Amino acid sequence: MRESQGLITAGDPVAKKAAKKLYIESYGCQMNFSDGEVVAAILGEVGYRSTSQSDEADLVLLNTCSIREKAEQSIRKRLAHYHAVKRKNPRLKVGVLGCMAERLKSRLLEEKAVDLVAGPDAYRDLPRLLGAVEAGSPAVNTCHSKTETYAEINPVRLDSNGVSAWVSITRGCDNMCSFCVVPFTRGRERSRDPQHIVAECMVLWQDGYKEVTLLGQNVDSYLWYGGGPKRDFKYASELAKATAMDFAQLLELVAQTVPAMRIRFSTSNPQDMTEDVLRVMAAHDNICKSIHLPVQSGSDRILKLMNRQYTNQSYRRLIDKIRDILPGCGISHDLIAGFCSETEADHRDTLRLMDYVRYHFGYMFAYSSRPGTAAAKKLADDVPESTKKRRLQAIIARQRLHSSMRMKEQLGRVQRVLVAGTSKKNEGEWYGRNTQNAVVVFPKGSYQLGDWVDVKVSDCTPATLIGKAVGLA
Repeated sequence: MRESQGLITAGDPVAKKAAKKLYIESYGCQMNFSDGEVVAAILGEVGYRSTSQSDEADLVLLNTCSIREKAEQSIRKRLAHYHAVKRKNPRLKVGVLGCMAERLKSRLLEEKAVDLVAGPDAYRDLPRLLGAVEAGSPAVNTCHSKTETYAEINPVRLDSNGVSAWVSITRGCDNMCSFCVVPFTRGRERSRDPQHIVAECMVLWQDGYKEVTLLGQNVDSYLWYGGGPKRDFKYASELAKATAMDFAQLLELVAQTVPAMRIRFSTSNPQDMTEDVLRVMAAHDNICKSIHLPVQSGSDRILKLMNRQYTNQSYRRLIDKIRDILPGCGISHDLIAGFCSETEADHRDTLRLMDYVRYHFGYMFAYSSRPGTAAAKKLADDVPESTKKRRLQAIIARQRLHSSMRMKEQLGRVQRVLVAGTSKKNEGEWYGRNTQNAVVVFPKGSYQLGDWVDVKVSDCTPATLIGKAVGLA
């Protein structure tokens, strides 16, 4: 191992000579993919070499999502696939990590679907769990931790383009939205030591990375006062309170420490985003002018049932403030169609809110009841599936209209783009993202992966800007 400003970095698992190979398959949110990189670092220290080929692996770990029923169904299908593989290759071990592991716990072992189960706070225990598997003992750990943030571990960058990386800053969530399993699967909210966050960003910069995304279930709730759950901050010493660091301060610290690195963050919560964050974004050119601001519904009645701690009007005021402080800022959303008891009037409120904001992008879903949540226990999932689908299609159509409008605003303008990879649709084109998080494609020419390129936009689709490079940025 090597250390950089307190950050413990595993030896390169690809280069390390190891007896066993590890394949990690991640699903769901960016946090899960980031966690997969933490797991690779932990197991790299006990002799596992990461591989991108599942058919050569000795250990397959599925890093899972429980946010929607469809996600769990997809993972069940993958487990059935690996169960069939194990019949041909008895040496293969299969484990489930993450939110689905936490939710189902030992049931997966009882079903003989997997060899081990580890929740989001139990990844340091994986070496012991693997030993238990070899000994024929139960291998499950889904215990929650009030302090675990994997703070000093430098993740192994899996499937990396060498340009962009995720950096986790918080774990867990305290918001208790009635539809969401995250507080139950990932535990209480706690923040990572800012020194380790900055150290990880510096290591990435030294390794040639050009962009980081600061990650958390709710980044605006970041609060470092020496460690521990955010809810215990009220019991902290006066000195700890006086020296505590919030998200705006952390964002500024990272921006100042690596001033040539581009910085993004996700996800924000409307009830917690402060004007201080917006002011920091405006003050630093290396902080991208894009905000993912989930709203879930435009109806105050539905927001109350969801236990979202804001109203349609307060959300609009926040949008106005963003527009005032960060003109042209890209704003994206999450929206749920067909939540419990949603009426046509509630649905129209959502469409009206969309028309007010005119989001750049969005993630839209039909409501899926999740076992154990307050909504599943107390509210009837009474909107017919056909109605959910119809309302979802209306939301998607409205978002497509707004996205197209937002893309057309950029026609004729020059966009600064960080080259992130080859376009999926054309081998002769690069793709990257601008500060608003819009995808930009342009002919490769002599430009290289990781270059900053100025691109003049000449055409667009609702999801992509199309142009030609006018020179290195």
